Amino acid sequence: MTRNPLRLALIAFAAIALVAIGVLYVLPAMQTSEPPAVVEVEDTAPAVAIDITEMQMGNPEAKVTVIEYASYTCPHCATFHLGALDRIKTNYIDTGKINFIYREVYFDRFGLWASMIARCDESKFFGLNDLLYAGQKDWASGAPADVVTKLAAIGKVAGLTDAQLDSCLSDGAKAQALNDWYQANADADGITSTPSFVINGQKYPNMNYQDFAAILDTELAK
Repeated sequence: MTRNPLRLALIAFAAIALVAIGVLYVLPAMQTSEPPAVVEVEDTAPAVAIDITEMQMGNPEAKVTVIEYASYTCPHCATFHLGALDRIKTNYIDTGKINFIYREVYFDRFGLWASMIARCDESKFFGLNDLLYAGQKDWASGAPADVVTKLAAIGKVAGLTDAQLDSCLSDGAKAQALNDWYQANADADGITSTPSFVINGQKYPNMNYQDFAAILDTELAK
């Protein structure tokens, strides 16, 4: 999936209503008939020191490190996560042969909102990852307010509370920090499409399990 990255002002939380430029707003707390609150974030907002956690699974001490760059709204990313990644997890991640790092790419606002849901409780991150990709065709298009409601429903399936969802979706400083983190990583590794992979420092495009396994085996044999 290849697109030109959008400025934060275009991808930040604007799911419920249009507001004047530069206005920060929060809607009333979530009720059964309303989607969760979201905020508008202007791209000139002052920087806030927020640490972004590297989401990883496997063995941090492994000789092979895989970094995946993916967007929650990317169909090819969903195909990888629902297919090849399962076998990679069984044969390389769960066995401790590799360390696997997942980094979000924000080509659109829906992907950013999904990331805010996935990171709402970091202990649930990879479980939410699976749910988001499995349900991508259902939630990743439509009216913004409907997308937020569907994302919140996925969060609830994973055990997130209304209070957690409201807090995460109204955190403009976290949205700013995530966008800055994504852009710095993408620039450093030359990421222009998803999914992309960096394996022991070498960038690779999307590939099937057989090709992926061959690269991992080569790196493990060194």
